[in-house]
Formats: sequence, structure tokens, C-alpha cells
Amino acid sequence: MEFNWTTFALEIINFLVLLWILKRFLYKPVMDAVTQRRSVIEKSLAETQAMQVEAESLKRQYQDRLTDWEREKAGLRTSVFEEVNAERARSMAALQAALEQERERSRVLEQQQATELRRALEEEAMVHAGQFAARLLSRLTTIELESRIGEVVLEDLPHLPDEKLQAIRAACQEQNSTIKVTSAYPIGESQRNAFVQALGNLAGKDIACEFAQDGRLMAGFRIGIGPWILHANLLDELRFFGEAAHHGS
Repeated sequence: MEFNWTTFALEIINFLVLLWILKRFLYKPVMDAVTQRRSVIEKSLAETQAMQVEAESLKRQYQDRLTDWEREKAGLRTSVFEEVNAERARSMAALQAALEQERERSRVLEQQQATELRRALEEEAMVHAGQFAARLLSRLTTIELESRIGEVVLEDLPHLPDEKLQAIRAACQEQNSTIKVTSAYPIGESQRNAFVQALGNLAGKDIACEFAQDGRLMAGFRIGIGPWILHANLLDELRFFGEAAHHGS
């Protein structure tokens, strides 16, 4: 078989024409499609990377937000615990204060009750003591005791305080003023004269004396000069003792 250069040349021309046609009508569209596809893929990759970056950013933000939330929860928990403890402390303090006030009221009430009971007992004791003293003195009172009381009264009259002397003398300056002397027992003539003289000296002038008897006085005298009264008898002394004990309790 002989080599034909013409056929060879034509084959080469055909091959070149085929290459041109392939390049012209097939390779270029394919390359354009590949380029376009590559561009789409690169764009998708870029978008994917951007989304990954955004996702990482969102993840970090979420983690930061979780960290902040945990911190806020811890702070809120601490704040709530502190408020609860503070409220508990305030409640306990208020309860303690209320208990102290209640204890103080109870103590004051007990003291008042004890004071009232002691006062009642003292008053009852004073009443019994007064009754006992009255019964005892009623058995001991005699005209001799009254006479002795009269001597003491006559001794004490000149030594009365100035304000009482002034009051007695002012009462005696009134017209028809009379001094009334009441005794438990009948007064003898000599003792009457002694009272008239002592009371006249006390009044600073001669003055009429009226004598009366009242057995309830037990022993002693009650001298009335206007509004002023001198108590020097067992009955009035016992009454004074009972009233002083009552007010003193």
C-alpha cells in the first residue's frame, strides 16, 4: 500500500477543520458552561463561607448571651437570696420586737397585778390592824389616859407653828366665835379651866369655850376653832393612820 500525500494532507485538513468546528461550536460553549458553573460554585462557596462566618458569629453571640444569661441568673439568684435573707432578718427582728413588747406588757401587767394585790393585802392588813388597834385601845382607854392626853395637848398648844397660830387668831377675831372642846370622858373643873386659859392665850384674848362629850373618841380631845380643828384623840388618830396607810400604798 502506497502512502498518498494528498490523502494525508486532506486528512490533516479535515482534522484541523474538525478541531476548529469543535472549538468553535463545542469547546467554547462547554468552557463557558464550565466557567459559569465554576462561577456559580465559587459564589455558592463564598456564600457558604459567609454563612459559616455568620453562623460562627451567631454561635459566639449565642454563647456570649448564654454566658451573660448565666451571669444574670447567678446575680438574680444572689439578689433574691439576699432579699429573702434581708426580709427574713426584718421579719425576725419585727417578731423579736413584738415578742419583747409582749413580754414587756406581760411584765408590766404582772407588776401591776402584783402591786394591786400587794396594795389590797396591805389595805386589808391595815384594816385588820386598825380594827385590832381599835379593839385593843378600847380596852386600854381610861379617864387617866385621857387626862394624860389633855396634859400633852396643853403643853403643845403654845408651840404650834406660826401659820396655825395666825389661822387660829384670825378665826377667833370673828364675832361670837366660840371654841368647842369635845372629849371622850367628862372633863373635870380644873382641866376645863386649864383649857380655857391655854386657848385664851392662844387666841390672844378671852374667849368662850364650849365643852361636849363624845364616847366615840375613845380617849382624847377634838378642839374646834372656826374652820380649824385640832385632833388629839384615839379615834381621829386611827382614822388618820388608816388614810395615811391607804394613800401611801
